[in-house]
Amino acid sequence: MNLGLQPLKDKNYTAASQLNVYQEQVGFVETINTILGYIDKKTHGHIIINKEEPDNEEIVGFFLIDTNYSRIYDFCSNHDLGLRSFFIDKNHQGHGYGKGAVKLLSDYLLNQYATASSVYLTVNCKNPSAKHCYEQGGFIDTGELYFGGDFGPQHIMKLSLNIGLA
Repeated sequence: MNLGLQPLKDKNYTAASQLNVYQEQVGFVETINTILGYIDKKTHGHIIINKEEPDNEEIVGFFLIDTNYSRIYDFCSNHDLGLRSFFIDKNHQGHGYGKGAVKLLSDYLLNQYATASSVYLTVNCKNPSAKHCYEQGGFIDTGELYFGGDFGPQHIMKLSLNIGLA
């Protein structure tokens, strides 16, 4: 599998806006049109690309990085990022793209956000497969729950970005 992560650019916007999840997943992640509406100076869109065919790279997923996460959630500090709205398009699920992309996050985020020390996310307690995917990518369950979501309690997970740095 040859995956890549990159910031959402104008040239990719139309293709990214076509991404969807299955209807039963909408409780865990909002629609792409809603998600794209969150993008601003503090919340950045990123795409997951299947690079198996270099002449035909395909966007298979999407996520947001929120640099203002600590102002909203008290479980993280000023130099921490928030991973939000991570999903793989319904036509590409089941091929390992989610797990592969999560494994790329640490290096990618260190490159894109050099001053960040960790990235946090919340994952719904009713979504054990997503939690497992994040764990395989190095996220650790903090043991705490976030109760502010509309779809029930969520595990708070953390990925340290400064592992191995002096």
